[in-house]
Amino acid sequence: MSMKLEVNDANLEVGAQLKIKGEILHDAQRFQIDLGHDSEDLALHFNPRFHDDTDGAVIVCNSKIAGCWGDEKRETHNPLQRGTHVKIVLKITGEMFELDLPDGHQIQFPNRVDMAVINYVRITGDFKISCIKFC
Repeated sequence: MSMKLEVNDANLEVGAQLKIKGEILHDAQRFQIDLGHDSEDLALHFNPRFHDDTDGAVIVCNSKIAGCWGDEKRETHNPLQRGTHVKIVLKITGEMFELDLPDGHQIQFPNRVDMAVINYVRITGDFKISCIKFC
């Protein structure tokens, strides 16, 4: 059973963090965390995939402007495992998004659209949220 959480008017500014705890489903194919203005303008699309045709288990990061995707950044280091409880911390630094993964690995993704305030947060896919904290 996949979940969907959508928050509008989140008002996350530079220096803010989003902490997400939850369980990756046992049969997970993928889930995503999106940050932006709305579903058509995303500064960050964080998308762990557990069976990608090209790279196997991979984390894909991207941005979307006016409904058009940018160039994917693919991380082959994917410590996220099906059937596990995880904590992911997303930090908004202004020029970058920093994502702290459960094994201590950090992914950095540029704020390609120079979005100063994140109003839209969406978490969807094969992930069961147990806690979300805006700080």
